[in-house]
Amino acid sequence: MPPIPGSGLAKGLAVTLRTMTKRSHTAQYPEVQPELPPRSRGVIGLFEENCTVCMLCARECPDWCIYIDSHKETLPAAAPGGRERSRNVLDRFAIDFSLCMYCGICIEVCPFDALFWSPEFEYAETDIHELTHERDKLREWMWTVPAPPALDPAAEEPKEIAAARKAVEKAETAAAAAAAAAAAESNPDTTAQDPAQPQDPAPEGDA
Repeated sequence: MPPIPGSGLAKGLAVTLRTMTKRSHTAQYPEVQPELPPRSRGVIGLFEENCTVCMLCARECPDWCIYIDSHKETLPAAAPGGRERSRNVLDRFAIDFSLCMYCGICIEVCPFDALFWSPEFEYAETDIHELTHERDKLREWMWTVPAPPALDPAAEEPKEIAAARKAVEKAETAAAAAAAAAAAESNPDTTAQDPAQPQDPAPEGDA
């Protein structure tokens, strides 16, 4: 049977009419802020105190958008006759977000937890040069980093925590045993009578 002329147009209009009668779910941004998932990749925050200028993030970045400058400082010896130590001091840490592709490699390779994802995304600029955020700006983004998710109560205890807990329990047991031994040595004549054993009857007096 040949199709009725205009049936396709009628089906399309029916879909349009059904859509028109439904309530719109459009969020009126920026009046209504979107509900972003907790692991959204908005901007990268820098926790400067943890940065050791190891340069891993800059070397592993596929876009070469991380710029780090530092200098070395010599620290005096901690004890007389000891050797002087040198450390790296961070001078500049900047990320060019006009080049960044938000892959997260820099955050993954950082061994000292100095970089974190923040869900903030409202940092558009009219000048592309202003998308290079220096360390002061990156530090401000740190206060918008959400707290880590709670651990699964059914998950296996981490090996580090389990080993530390066993070491503490072992030390407490050894300390308790040493205290008991010291108490026994200080009172060698004091013996505790087992309450399960019957006591000797008192001697009967003369009738």
